[in-house]
Amino acid sequence: MKIDYGPLEIQLGHFFSDRRLLGWALTHVSASTDRSISYERLEFLGDRVLGLIVAHMLFEAFPDQSEGELSRRLAALVRKESCAEAAQIWGVGPYIQLGEGEAQAGGSTKRAILGDVCEAIIGAVYLDGGIDAASKVVKKVFRDKMFSATADLRDGKTALQEWAQARRLPTPQYKLVLRGGPDHAPRFEIAVELPGFEPIIGVGGSKRAAEQAAATAFIKREKIDPQPNEKSVV
Repeated sequence: MKIDYGPLEIQLGHFFSDRRLLGWALTHVSASTDRSISYERLEFLGDRVLGLIVAHMLFEAFPDQSEGELSRRLAALVRKESCAEAAQIWGVGPYIQLGEGEAQAGGSTKRAILGDVCEAIIGAVYLDGGIDAASKVVKKVFRDKMFSATADLRDGKTALQEWAQARRLPTPQYKLVLRGGPDHAPRFEIAVELPGFEPIIGVGGSKRAAEQAAATAFIKREKIDPQPNEKSVV
């Protein structure tokens, strides 16, 4: 059955030249025998495109904020929960193609799937129309979030530590990897380490900024919700 993507394209503000891209962005791996024809690869691309566009938006909107403040806003805006909300605004649920089991489990309403599809759609728009088209789509739905997304957001280190504690994991450790640059403009590279996870490095003009950058990068990589709603694992 041919799917009419017109109403969805109106919500997105982008009309695809190659609608196959949109179809792939809406196809869960459970509905495809070929992983290349599902949203996984587009999600990978869209995550990076979204991060770049939102970072640029924040850079222009908050000229007086520090790297750490911008990083916290970025983490709040590109987290899975925000992406899921964007997908709901677009009304993507009825368009998502799912395998029978996932469909019966209510996959089209799962926040994780909605968040993934949001990123995949952004990746599809980027491939179809370039960075300008992707920016238009992202700004339409994320611009208003810029000024409210961090109202309840804790700093990255606090969010990561509380997430680890809720799972009875050790406290994350921060280790200096490199200290470079001249005295008037130092550059610190610090790795955050947590047993069972690959270390990740953050960069900043101070140890504190580098630690926050590392924690924020860890949160983003592991797709942790940095909002204060974690529950202890029994």
